[in-house]
Amino acid sequence: MAINALLHQRQFHRGASTKKIWCQLVTWVEIMKPPAILSRTCLSFLVLLTICIPSFAEDWPAFLGPRGDGTSSETGIEPKLWNPHPPLLWTMRLGVSYGGPTIVGDKFLQFDRWGKSERLTCFDTNTLRELWRWETEVVYSDMFGYNNGPRCSPVVSDGLVFVYGVTGQLSCVELETGKLVWSKNVSNEYSVVPNFFGVASTPYVFGDKLLVMVGGSPREQASLSANQLQLARPNGSAVVAFDTKSGNELYRVGNDLASYSAVTVREIEGRPTGLAFLRSGLMGWEPESGKQLFAFPWRADMRDSVNAALPVTQGDRILLSEAYEIGSVLLEIDQSNPKVIWKDSGPRNACKFRAHWSTPIVVDGYLYGCNGRNQPDSDLRCIRLSDGEVQWADRRHERSSVLWADGYLIVLGEYGRLELIKPTPDKLTVLASCELNEIEDKQDKAPLLNYPCWAAPILSNGKLYVRGNDRLVCFQLIPK
Repeated sequence: MAINALLHQRQFHRGASTKKIWCQLVTWVEIMKPPAILSRTCLSFLVLLTICIPSFAEDWPAFLGPRGDGTSSETGIEPKLWNPHPPLLWTMRLGVSYGGPTIVGDKFLQFDRWGKSERLTCFDTNTLRELWRWETEVVYSDMFGYNNGPRCSPVVSDGLVFVYGVTGQLSCVELETGKLVWSKNVSNEYSVVPNFFGVASTPYVFGDKLLVMVGGSPREQASLSANQLQLARPNGSAVVAFDTKSGNELYRVGNDLASYSAVTVREIEGRPTGLAFLRSGLMGWEPESGKQLFAFPWRADMRDSVNAALPVTQGDRILLSEAYEIGSVLLEIDQSNPKVIWKDSGPRNACKFRAHWSTPIVVDGYLYGCNGRNQPDSDLRCIRLSDGEVQWADRRHERSSVLWADGYLIVLGEYGRLELIKPTPDKLTVLASCELNEIEDKQDKAPLLNYPCWAAPILSNGKLYVRGNDRLVCFQLIPK
């Protein structure tokens, strides 16, 4: 019975640490003291298991992956297989949105707009067979002419899938069946004054709580438009925690409006700390109780500026970055007090780093990512996190997203350039590169990817997923 329970632990069959499973099985043998033949059988089984089960398998259950920071624990990348790109497995036409898929086991979930509906579709990753779909009608037209699809990725936890639509429709469906569990429009419920590009902050699951950036206003301001956002006042619902099973409100915290940065939880000062880079700046709070711990203002003083990249953490230090004017600031949290280590102060061409919608990644004390607001002033850059000193910058005049795995950076440019880079602070080292917008899909004679490619690359079970305007492309990044 004990072995059977061990074999069916979720982390086991989804690529958990073999070392951890080995320790658990050895401990069971020591405690239960089964007959010698059974002990030898158990240990022999684990040796076979170590050989046969890929140690790199990892789900991608939420925005920016299992840790929410754009990193993967999978290993086995072979640069020599890029000829000019990793082996192509399949391509798929998508609806209207900007987000990539969420992957759990052999299922991947895509949240797009089709016609007048926002649709969550569940597919088999191997056969592309549609397993189920759930959809709800939506009325939304982007005021700046960008696409009208959802901006948030699906979030999967404990057999449930959570989606947050562009108009604020928050819904929960069953992972196995697609059956609706609950749904509510939080923009209406909390009187959210529309943001310039709709709702775009992906929620985060913490235990039995769904942490959602809401940013509502007093009821009398419900008629304000996005062009009047500077007139909106907050009503204390910057982040709202909902019960994952029922959708009931558990608490609300923070007096600020919403941004486009996803909610996350990180360990700060030895405890789980909720982090939300809101419209006016950073808020930290206890995700279990809803108690606010600290706040730090950080936003360019202009109506149309937005905060979109996630906070980047290293220990008790937090980097905030925006692309409109003031750039970045590195904070150290000391007894819940944010202390500035270094900061930019503008003008934009003097800033050390300016992240727009793409969250940078820290590798060995150096920050790598896209710097700049628009194509003309954008580059791929490396800075030393401790003091912000620029190590190198490659002026490529396109924005890009990054993924870290197995000691490499996988960089996707917004026009479709896919690169494998060795992250070193000395110089930019590109190991492989291809232009996916110039490679034809043999099935329908169209480019593999079309602009804009704004979703960060995703890696799960050895497969690399990248999306462009209307297509999802899957590569075998890590050999089977």
